[in-house]
Formats: sequence, C-alpha cells, structure tokens
Amino acid sequence: MSEDVEFDYDFLMQNALRGLMRDVLSMVAELGDAPGEHHFFVEYLTGAPDVDIPDFLREEYPERMTIVLQHQFEDLQVNEDDFTVTLWFKGKRTRLHIPFDAVTSFADPSVQFGVRFELAEAMADAASEKDGEDGDSANNETVHADITPKDTSTPKDASDDTDQSDGDTNDGDGADIVSLDAFRKK
Repeated sequence: MSEDVEFDYDFLMQNALRGLMRDVLSMVAELGDAPGEHHFFVEYLTGAPDVDIPDFLREEYPERMTIVLQHQFEDLQVNEDDFTVTLWFKGKRTRLHIPFDAVTSFADPSVQFGVRFELAEAMADAASEKDGEDGDSANNETVHADITPKDTSTPKDASDDTDQSDGDTNDGDGADIVSLDAFRKK
C-alpha cells in the first residue's frame, strides 16, 4: 500500500510558501505597518473566485493587478485563506479582498525576496472564463497604491496615487522571483 503513495512536492512547496506570505502579512497587520524598508508587491488574478474589488479596478485590470503595500494602507486583516486591505486609487479609498489562492506572486524588494505561485488549472480557467479570454493575454499591469521614493526627488506623477508599468514589478530594486520550475525534474 505505501508503495502507491507519492508525495506532491510541488503542492507542498506552494502551500508552504503561501503560508510564509500569510505569516508575513499577519505580522504586518499586528504591527500596523511594514517595519523598516520592507514593502510588498502582491500580484493576483482579478477574475479569480472570491476576489472582491470595485468594478472600476476590474475594468482597468481585467486579468492581473499588482498592489504595493508600503506606507499608505489601512486595516490589513489576514485570515487563514485570504486578506483584506484598504488602499487609495486616484484619491479614492478602496477596500480589496484577495484570497491567497488568487495570488500569483509575492515579493519584498527590500530584501530581494520573491516567489511566483502556480495556480491550479481550475483557478486560471475560471479567471479566464470570467474575463472571456483565453488566459494568454499579457495584461499584467502593476498598480502602485503608495508612491514613496527612497530619494527626496519628486516622482513624475506623484499627484496620482497609481502608477502603471508594463508588468515589471521589480522597479530596479533587484528582487529575485523564484519559480518552482527551476527545481523540477526534467
């Protein structure tokens, strides 16, 4: 009987890394702010099941959106399976509810840490069907809900609370995203 059992290391690793993300966000929620220079890029599928964001954000980011948790966020609440947070987009206070299963990447550029999550096919298919797309589009935009430059110069669009990029969540900070594909047997 025990010879028929195989460990799904990919699943176990994904689960452990999601737990790490949950633990980090829980610590930030307890502290009320990210300590020191820590800040977090959280990319998620906007059309995934149980994601609750306003329609104007879903229309602007129909597939994926990356939020930045740094200084300007409120009421971060972390549960076993999801988190909620209040951010500002173009001066508008907005509450987001994001299941951990919808998160596709998590990074803390201050310490050059990052991880990409593989989504279950059902999750990716559900997001694609909800958007009416085939899931292969490159609409992977970054939303910076907080613009806090490290230097004292003013960013070009500092009056706007959002900043759209071409999907590069690195912003020159050198965060390495680790993909589990690198550890798979070929």
